[in-house]
Amino acid sequence: MSWLRALKDTARSAVTVERTRLEPLVAARAAVGLALVIGAGLVFLGPGAAASSAFGAFQAAIATFQRSWRPRPVLALASGVTLAVSTFVGYLVGASHTAAFLALLAVWTFLAGLAWAAGPTAGIIASGNVAIMLVTVTLPTSVAQAAGHAAMIAAGGVVQALLIVLFPIRRWGSQRDALADALAAEADYARRLRHEPRAAFDPQPLMTARAAATLTPRQARRRPAELHGARGLAERIRPVLASLADPAVGVPAEGPARDRVRELLAAAGTALDAAARAIRHGEEVRLPGPALGVLRAPDTGELLTGAPRRAALRLAALLDDVLETAAPGSGRTASPEDSLVRPTLPRLVPLALRAVRAELRSDSPILRHAVRLSAVSSAGYVIGHALPFGHAYWAPMASVMVMRPDFGQTYSRAVARFAGTLAGVALATGVVQLLQPGRYLSGLLAVVSAFLMYTLMRTGYAVSQVFVSAYVVFLLGMGGTRWDQTVPDRVALTLVGGVLAMVGYALYPAWETPRLRTRLADWTAADGRYAAAVLRRYADPSGARRAEVREALLAVRATRIAWREAVARAAGEPVRHRGLSRDAAERAGDALARLGRDAMILEAHLPDRDAPPVPGAAALAEALAGSAERAAREIRERRVPDWEPVRAALAACAAAGHPVFLEGAGQLVTDLDRLSAALES
Repeated sequence: MSWLRALKDTARSAVTVERTRLEPLVAARAAVGLALVIGAGLVFLGPGAAASSAFGAFQAAIATFQRSWRPRPVLALASGVTLAVSTFVGYLVGASHTAAFLALLAVWTFLAGLAWAAGPTAGIIASGNVAIMLVTVTLPTSVAQAAGHAAMIAAGGVVQALLIVLFPIRRWGSQRDALADALAAEADYARRLRHEPRAAFDPQPLMTARAAATLTPRQARRRPAELHGARGLAERIRPVLASLADPAVGVPAEGPARDRVRELLAAAGTALDAAARAIRHGEEVRLPGPALGVLRAPDTGELLTGAPRRAALRLAALLDDVLETAAPGSGRTASPEDSLVRPTLPRLVPLALRAVRAELRSDSPILRHAVRLSAVSSAGYVIGHALPFGHAYWAPMASVMVMRPDFGQTYSRAVARFAGTLAGVALATGVVQLLQPGRYLSGLLAVVSAFLMYTLMRTGYAVSQVFVSAYVVFLLGMGGTRWDQTVPDRVALTLVGGVLAMVGYALYPAWETPRLRTRLADWTAADGRYAAAVLRRYADPSGARRAEVREALLAVRATRIAWREAVARAAGEPVRHRGLSRDAAERAGDALARLGRDAMILEAHLPDRDAPPVPGAAALAEALAGSAERAAREIRERRVPDWEPVRAALAACAAAGHPVFLEGAGQLVTDLDRLSAALES
């Protein structure tokens, strides 16, 4: 893609308004917290302290809107406290020495960039805190005032946390949505399998549900009963659905048995949708009678026999468990594999430091982002002071807020921030000229702007920036700053900050396109380990290898999602493919998705623990594992993998006498050949 095309695409995406489910009650609660802080600050401490506390409450509320599974009060407190510390330290360093503050800014932004190693939520909160700190350090005039302002900022975070605790809105809502989305995705998958027996399934909803089910010990004690166990059942339903529908190991493509399978899949979709609806809204499960009747008689006489009949019976039993678990107050307890423990914040610190150390390498996108962020914010601060404007901090603030580790988000956010700033300051200017608001009316207008921003922030970055810009104008106007002293400076310096961010990425990029082969190699190796782990279960049915298979499956999902995200980012980058064209990437990804699916079907038909070992399965597993690791190296080196050892091991299994195993293993080899064919093009 050319630079011109890439810039046009990012600009278009920047101003796109997304349709999403709004949460006005949550936004109203955040705005009420902001109003309480501003009102108390104006009445008791004056406009300066009110502005500081308002920034703390504002940023703390934004932190609670991030996609995180930690308790919202914890996020609000963490944001408020870290912003307070940043403000106090920033004032101490920068009160008398601009050069010292510039050095602190470089270090602070570098650390904020590295915070992305701990996850997007940590990165967003750290970047936001640095940006707000650039404003709040200008408000105090003495060390004592700086300490007071820092305390007020922290108090703003405390107020938001208390409101969340005292007035909970849709408690456990994000966890309910994640689990319901996973069940609904499987319902859609079941319906698609009726007409496309080898349909693909996106594992992202299951991965999201797993992340949502990973809780701190305190959360685990308070989790509603209907959120226990259903995710583990959903994990086990997916391979059963695939194996029931696949003609290779199930019923023929047409005939009475296939019609019965279609009925079962339709009933499964209805049951999963009913469970998803009940979990999402915390209500009783309502399953239509016809679907219930189909599930109670899954085999219908002699229509289904052998492996399809076992899959149908297994599906009916799993769906019955899901429906029972989804009922509020079901009393079901989590299975061992559903008990996922998330570390508390103190225990998260060493894990975060370990993640940061892992990114301290020259080819790390996170390290490049940290270096870029530090250099651009420092340059913006210097340029802002050199230009004949006031409020020089707006240039580095704009850069910090728009920069992200990838090209697409950085460029689209730069365009969105400038467009949103223009619209926001124009709106705020018109309101100020019309109403001539005083101190208290300006505070009220700031609260209204914040409420609109909280409500609409998930519809697009440009939309949220309209109300952020208005919020800042009204908030500074509350302290006596006239609009004509802020609007021209803000527009010009926002443009400078956005341009610096875009130039910084162009000069020191972290392109995803050259790393596509590495991502593909990682997925190939993970797929090979998973398939080999499944084959080892056939070689030793009584062996305790269930944990190995499960861990390998999770690794496959993680590498598959990483590959998909990398392909999406690379599609918008203005660089050549460097050895892996878009068509080759698509066909290679399809081959690996099929490989994972066929290994999953083999897992669904694992023999009982007392069954005899399948001859040749162990040799096939070792050949596949070794060939997959070797293939990963060859893919990184731009060579085409050869699967002859796997084919030879499969030929030695011809007399195994296990039709499902032989059919599934043959499909695995076919998928591997598809991968090599894709890489030859």
